[in-house]
Amino acid sequence: MFNSKSKKAEEFISHDEILKALKYGEDNKNNKDLVLEILKKAESLKGLNYMEVSVLLFACEAGEHSELREHFFSLARKIKEDIYGKRIVMFAPLYVSNYCINGCKYCGYHTGSGIKRKKLTQEQISAETKALAEMGHKRIAIEAGEDDKNCPIDYILECMKTVYNTKSGNGEIRRINVNIAATSVENYKKLKDAGIGTYILFQETYHKPTYEKYHPSGPKSDYDYHTTAHDRAMEAGIDDVGIGVLYGLYEYKYEVIATMLHILHLEDTFGIGPHTISVPRLRAAEGVDLNKYPYIVNDEQFKIIVAALRLAVPYTGMIISTREEQHFRDEIISLGISQASGGSCTGVGGYAESLYNPCKCKEDSTAQFQVSDERSQADVAKTLLKNGFIPSFCTACYREGRTGDRFMQLAKTGDISNCCLPNAMLTLSEYALDYGDDEFKELAFNVIKKERENIAEVKVRNKFDEYLELIKAGERDFRF
Repeated sequence: MFNSKSKKAEEFISHDEILKALKYGEDNKNNKDLVLEILKKAESLKGLNYMEVSVLLFACEAGEHSELREHFFSLARKIKEDIYGKRIVMFAPLYVSNYCINGCKYCGYHTGSGIKRKKLTQEQISAETKALAEMGHKRIAIEAGEDDKNCPIDYILECMKTVYNTKSGNGEIRRINVNIAATSVENYKKLKDAGIGTYILFQETYHKPTYEKYHPSGPKSDYDYHTTAHDRAMEAGIDDVGIGVLYGLYEYKYEVIATMLHILHLEDTFGIGPHTISVPRLRAAEGVDLNKYPYIVNDEQFKIIVAALRLAVPYTGMIISTREEQHFRDEIISLGISQASGGSCTGVGGYAESLYNPCKCKEDSTAQFQVSDERSQADVAKTLLKNGFIPSFCTACYREGRTGDRFMQLAKTGDISNCCLPNAMLTLSEYALDYGDDEFKELAFNVIKKERENIAEVKVRNKFDEYLELIKAGERDFRF
């Protein structure tokens, strides 16, 4: 049960408590015994509190602690593999409308930008869905600006219905996550009834003065209403919510500690924290000059953020987008990332025109931000295989009701591995047979053959073998 009387945002995102944690971290950054004790606790997969995270952030940033920092990164890699194995869940964003009435200064959608406004018809949604399905995607995130006149909740619901009802050969979207503006409990209930996967909303920045500076107008300027959106979503019955900070708006250590406080609030109020944490970094966009942002996060700091969050919340999924450059994205995935986008387009429409080609968002006048990794979905998945990962297109847990606290209970006991690994390989085999070239098929089935031996239970392994043969024979959508 949860307390339906949600707190005001500043009651659980306490500025004073964050400053207290930051001071504790700075004061103890050279306390080697304490740092090693914290790392040992993290290795037990019990997670960390925000005070402990603060110590790691300061200690690992300190230039003289290179050996400690490498141990920290190594532990993050180990924890990621202990829980998620080598699986990387694949997804793509689907931008359906860029109409927006907010004045967010860092976003290409802001009301005063010169961006070309566009909203997809349901026929265009169907065409985009077919293109995404023919790229091999099974999971998407619907994205839209905030404009109740041009993009009301009923439009989003209609888009979801169209996506779920669109098929292309063996291709279909099996899970829709939704990333739209903060809304009411009533609207979240509608999204729940429509079959939402995860409701995703980025805080952008938890530092209230900075939030107000960069959100001068529009509904999103209400810090409290925005920050408590996940409470309303969970009150409406949405089991899985995703949070995130846009790193670069304010000092990153402050944002990480605030994220930990938000997680603690959700756990205390609803008995479970966020299903996913996204880690986007500020990128150039229409009318956005990065030189005006003094808190831009460099690559080393970004690695610390990802690794610290993996140690702190080991069972929570972590998402990285195509905002990151190709080679750096390949490097950072091992530090804790469990979900990655591929072949992404941040403009409204465009998938149907650029099927199997790199995204052309840099020339797209409807794009929210500039994509840095322009590889196709197939190329991203192939690189993952070559780097020892298993690109997974699995959506089984959501369709089998393994969401919210049920998923976390299975994850923490290790029982989820009897579902996740075989399901990942089954969906990889589907992808390889339907969309892979000869090289991809060879890579994929070599991995499947090897990883099959890591399926713990003999009964599950035998059932996996049975399902795999049926998939090879042309049947689809077997799941544990």
